[in-house]
Amino acid sequence: MKLYFLFLLMAATTVVCPGPGVVMTLTNSLRYGMRGTLGGILGIALGNLVVAAVSATSLGALLATSPQAFIVIKYIGAAYLLYLGVKLLMAPSFKLEVMVAHKAGFIKRLFEGFSLSVTNPSSIFFFLSVFPQFIDPEISYLAQFTSMVLTFSALIVIIHWGYAMSARLAKSWFLSGNGGLTLNRMAGFTFILFGAVLAMAKI
Repeated sequence: MKLYFLFLLMAATTVVCPGPGVVMTLTNSLRYGMRGTLGGILGIALGNLVVAAVSATSLGALLATSPQAFIVIKYIGAAYLLYLGVKLLMAPSFKLEVMVAHKAGFIKRLFEGFSLSVTNPSSIFFFLSVFPQFIDPEISYLAQFTSMVLTFSALIVIIHWGYAMSARLAKSWFLSGNGGLTLNRMAGFTFILFGAVLAMAKI
């Protein structure tokens, strides 16, 4: 697989980016503690695995019949990253609402995280437009895509767990909105940088 280190950085930035999954993890951590957060995190990772599998099936058929699709998808993916960057720079800080905590069942949190991932259209578009840019046509497509998906899912578990711990240690910062605003700005600039790099890269 080409440019794996760049993919790793981009995937990590995508996972860190404030979105529905991050808000769910932070909220669960503040409401239920670390143990009550694990189910949601694993659900988000599992949901992304399912979305990626469906995307890989459709995408594999497309790329097998049209080599030119790599070039088209390259620029679509770069444009998508630039769009995400600008969108995050213009977005207001996300808000966390900590309600009265109740018993957090693992299965319920798992299902909530899974449902959130599989119903998020941005996840599907991300896998379809960005992942293929790192595929080497001369190497097994399935092996490369599987490697990237597993890497992405592992990053979800690691980074979201870090978010959950951070929420407990920096509760006032996240609840004030300053944390969300800072993360939006950092992720926005990073996505714009990645979009420009991928548009110019020869892959």
